[in-house]
Amino acid sequence: MMKILFVCHGNICRSPMAEFVMKNLLLKENIKDVEVDSKAATSDAIHNGIGMPMDVRTRRVLDKNQIPYTAHQASLMTKDDYNKYDYLICMDEENFMDMNRISGGDPERKEYKLLHFIGKNDDIDDPWYTGDFDESYREIMAGCKGLLKEIKK
Repeated sequence: MMKILFVCHGNICRSPMAEFVMKNLLLKENIKDVEVDSKAATSDAIHNGIGMPMDVRTRRVLDKNQIPYTAHQASLMTKDDYNKYDYLICMDEENFMDMNRISGGDPERKEYKLLHFIGKNDDIDDPWYTGDFDESYREIMAGCKGLLKEIKK
């Protein structure tokens, strides 16, 4: 079973969006031997011991694009996640540096920015700050489709 972990700053916007987009793409392709999760933030997304839920604006974009999702609760990435997953995929350069710091390096070359899978080194801007959840969705969809091609090889 291949395992993919999506990571972002707070684990409430981009990484859960990527999780559910990827799960939907895998479902449409009838690929069942890939596990996808996004339970990982690089910053503190925990308040009073409870992880924040997925941002309502992320849910709206998923609804608009008919991407099914389930309840999501943010948590922090841990060093152990590096050993649990085959791919650890983040959204921007800051996430990449934080992810690498948390994992203690990337000796197995498992850590990537999502747009790497479409041949770009660009960041997916955080819609929490930009307010542009539709643009994040378009970029995440493109990256996930590229990742799907990689997985199918």
